[in-house]
Amino acid sequence: MEELTKLVQEINSVLWGVYCLIPLLVGTGIYFTFRLKFVQVRKFGKVLRYTFGDLTIFGKKAGKDGMSSFQSLATAIAAQVGTGNLAGAATAIAMGGPGAIFWMWIAAFFGMATIFAEAVLAQLYKSRDSEGHVTGGPAYYISKGLGSKWLAGFFSVAIIMALGFIGNMVQANSIADAFHSAFSIPTWIIGMILALLAGFVFFGGMRRIAATTEKVVPLMALLYLAGGLWVLLTHLDMLIPAFKMIFVGAFDPSAATGGLIGAGVKEAMRYGVARGLFSNEAGMGSTPHAHAQANVKTPHEQGIAAMAGVFIDTFVVLTMTALVVISTLYAGNGVLASGAAEGISKTNMAQLAFSSVMGSGFGSAFVAICLLFFAFSTIVSWNMFGRVNCRYLFGKKANLIYSVIAIAFIFLGSLLSNDLVWELTDMFNQLMVLPNMIALVALSGIVAVAARKRSDEHELRK
Repeated sequence: MEELTKLVQEINSVLWGVYCLIPLLVGTGIYFTFRLKFVQVRKFGKVLRYTFGDLTIFGKKAGKDGMSSFQSLATAIAAQVGTGNLAGAATAIAMGGPGAIFWMWIAAFFGMATIFAEAVLAQLYKSRDSEGHVTGGPAYYISKGLGSKWLAGFFSVAIIMALGFIGNMVQANSIADAFHSAFSIPTWIIGMILALLAGFVFFGGMRRIAATTEKVVPLMALLYLAGGLWVLLTHLDMLIPAFKMIFVGAFDPSAATGGLIGAGVKEAMRYGVARGLFSNEAGMGSTPHAHAQANVKTPHEQGIAAMAGVFIDTFVVLTMTALVVISTLYAGNGVLASGAAEGISKTNMAQLAFSSVMGSGFGSAFVAICLLFFAFSTIVSWNMFGRVNCRYLFGKKANLIYSVIAIAFIFLGSLLSNDLVWELTDMFNQLMVLPNMIALVALSGIVAVAARKRSDEHELRK
C-alpha cells in the first residue's frame, strides 16, 4: 500500500506541478477574468444577493423542468463544501504551509470567472432525456458545442471515476476517520451507515437529492461558521499573526513557520491550488451538472449564482477553517509551532484546532458532526453528477448498476489509508479538468456574449 501511495504521489507531483495543471487552471481563470471584464468584480453585488438574499429551505419540488435556481446553487455548494473545507484545508497547510491558503484564494478569485463560464455553457447546451427530464453538463456542451463525442465520452468516464467512485471514497474516509477519533467508533461501522444512508437518497432520484441539499446546505454552513467564530473570538490576538503567516508563507514558507514545515513555494502553490480545486471545483466540470438543472430566464443568471458557490466555499467556509487552524495551532504558542504535535493526522487537524477552545470531547464531536453534513451532502451531489454522465454513456438502465457500485466505494473508502485516498482523488481529478478546459476555451466567445447582455438561450446560440 505504501509503494502504491508513493507511485501516485510521484505522478501527482508532475501533473499537479507548476508546469502542468496549475498554470492551466489558473491561466484559464485569468483568461476568462480579462475576457469577461472582471465579471466576478462587476457582478459581486449580485453574487452577495445570491449568497445571502435568496436563501430558503422551502423551495419548489424538483421535476422534469429541473430545479429552482437556489436548489441548483445548493446542490452545487453541497458538492463544493465537503472534506476539502476541513480535511483538505488542513492537508494543504500541513503539506504546503499556511501560505497554501493564499494560493487557494488566488485560484478561487480567478476560478469565479471560470465557473461563470461553466454555468453559462451548461444552461445553453442542456437537453432533455427520453422521459423529458432536463439534463446537462460538460459532456453535453463538449458534444454539442465542440462536436466531439469522443472527448465528451472521455470526460464522462473520468468524472464517474473521479467523483462517483474515488471522490466518494475521500468523503467517506474523512467522515469515518473523524468519527473514530471523536467517538472511537470502528471505521467499518461508519462506512456501513454511510452506505445505507447514501442508498436511501440515491434511489430517491433528483427530487430527493434537491430536497436534501436545499435543507442541509444552509444549516450546515451556519452551524460550522458559528463554531468557527467562537474559536476565533477566543484567539483575536492571533488573527493578525495568522494572516501574516498566510501572506509571508505564500512566498517564503520556511519564514512563516520558522522552518518547521519543510515546504517551498512550489509545494505551497501545488497543494493550495490542488486542494482549492478539490474544494471549490471551479474548472473541474462537476458543478455545471447542477447549474444545468436550474430553471432560470437567462444563462447569465445562473452564471452569477455559480460564482456565489465559489465565494461561499473558499472565501467563507474554507477561510474559516484555515484561520481556526492557523490561529490555534501555528500562531503564537500553538502546538504545531512548538513541534509538540508532529505526525498528527491531517484529517484530525481541524478537530485538534476546535478542541483547543471547545475541549477535546466537544471539539472533536463538533467537527465530526459538521464533517458528516459537509461530506454526506457532497456524496449526494456527486452521485447526481456521476449519474448524469452514466446515463449519457449507457442510458437510464445503467443508473442502478452505477449507484450500487458507488455505494460499495463509499464503504470501501472508510477502510483505506487516508493518504492513498487523497492522492488517488487528486490523480483522477486531473482527467476531468483537461477535456473541460478545452471546451471552455473553445466556446469562450459564447460565454463573452452572455456576460455582456442577458440574452436568452436561442439568441446566444445564434
